[in-house]
Amino acid sequence: MTTELSSPVARSPAVESPVLPLRRAWLVLAVVVVADIMDVLDSTVANLAGPSIRADLGGADSTVQWVPAAYTAAFALGLVTSGRLGDLVGRRRLFLAGLAGFTLASLACGLAPGVWFLIGARVLQGLCGSVMIPQGFALVKIVFLPQHLRRALIPFGPIMGLATVAGPILAGWLLHLNLFGSEWRSIFLINVPIGVAALLLGALFLPRNAGEDTTARLDLRGVGLLTLASALLIIPLVQGRELGWPLWTYAMMAASVPVLALFAWSERRSAHPVIAPTLFRKRSFIVGLVIVGGFYAGLTGFQLALNLMLQLGAHWTPLHTGLTLIPWALGSAVAVGLAGAFLAERLGRATLHLGLGIAAAGLVVLGVTVAYTQDSLTSWTLAPALLITGFGSGLVFIPIFDYVLGDATSDEVGTGSGMLNAAQQFANATGAAALGTAFFAQAAHGGFFDAGELITGLAAALFLVTLLLVGLLPKHAQQGH
Repeated sequence: MTTELSSPVARSPAVESPVLPLRRAWLVLAVVVVADIMDVLDSTVANLAGPSIRADLGGADSTVQWVPAAYTAAFALGLVTSGRLGDLVGRRRLFLAGLAGFTLASLACGLAPGVWFLIGARVLQGLCGSVMIPQGFALVKIVFLPQHLRRALIPFGPIMGLATVAGPILAGWLLHLNLFGSEWRSIFLINVPIGVAALLLGALFLPRNAGEDTTARLDLRGVGLLTLASALLIIPLVQGRELGWPLWTYAMMAASVPVLALFAWSERRSAHPVIAPTLFRKRSFIVGLVIVGGFYAGLTGFQLALNLMLQLGAHWTPLHTGLTLIPWALGSAVAVGLAGAFLAERLGRATLHLGLGIAAAGLVVLGVTVAYTQDSLTSWTLAPALLITGFGSGLVFIPIFDYVLGDATSDEVGTGSGMLNAAQQFANATGAAALGTAFFAQAAHGGFFDAGELITGLAAALFLVTLLLVGLLPKHAQQGH
């Protein structure tokens, strides 16, 4: 999920007036929101469609993990550097190029003749999304004055929260409709007309000058090291169980540690570091990134395990599975609205404690429900646990990003937002890979329901660990410098 816009950050003092009239600025926001919704949907729909994709194109168990992981991993890798790239190439130009590439990659996904073609197209889709999303944040930030920016961003959190939880429901509905015999392909092809419309609107309304820093440079050594470290970790996590965990998988995971250390060494000596070094002196940024990683890894792993358990274990259709998630969607939507309207401001970090605690409790209830009602499992028996889990998750979505980026300066917010979203997407990929591997390993011995119980327990444990870390954050998030 993409969430840069959920945390308003002060404008640079050099920018005293918007570059566009207010009415046109709202159109810029609309284009950016559409692009963000496309990204959010594509990071969630593939989880539910995984079994259908495998049934059509073939492949091993790891295919189900690679289809979502390929997108999120590529997205995470590109986000770290895309903010700098916008300074060099131009934010409007890069946003439109990323949007065009994302639309074409979506078309390639929908027309994929084989599973590895689809995974390759998903990688391209993720890279184009990573180019597009941070530029949108910079464009919105430049066209609104501070007093208008906060008001403009009020509906953004609820919209993106709803898009996140609506993804699986939309995927189930499209799979059920099977438009023109497209089966799972429609979940990607739907991006094409939306992307074309967004491109036309973007070309008409996006500002040509978005405060680019012409002195910026791209640290290719840092980019290469970070990309290598991430690949060394994700590839064996996704592929290892299927291959019986050969020696090379352990060697790759172990090698990611020194490569990451080498990246940190390179960053300290770089004149143009990939990540602004001052960010790592901010406790809220460091702790917030860890919390974001734990929360989204658990959330993604839980969603993947639930979809697999219901479709492969209970033999439910994708539509039935998607509709079962409605209580989760409703709980999340209500909580996002409450947190954005007043809870986060009044309770501060206690909102995060409350949300993570409720979400963990919901997962425990879900595991108990599955354990005792396997033979009579219905959407209604799952509804209470999913409603609780969704409500708790929704309380976390908005305030956590205020804590991570709230005290970032205007010079830090570009790389900070890229790092934040990279951590989120990397957590999504790692959660799908690691918890997906644990799911299939348990399913091979105890069945799909036992595997679902295991993953809900692991996800609840991740939520509780992040809950403990929240105590290291300041009581109230700052709002920029």
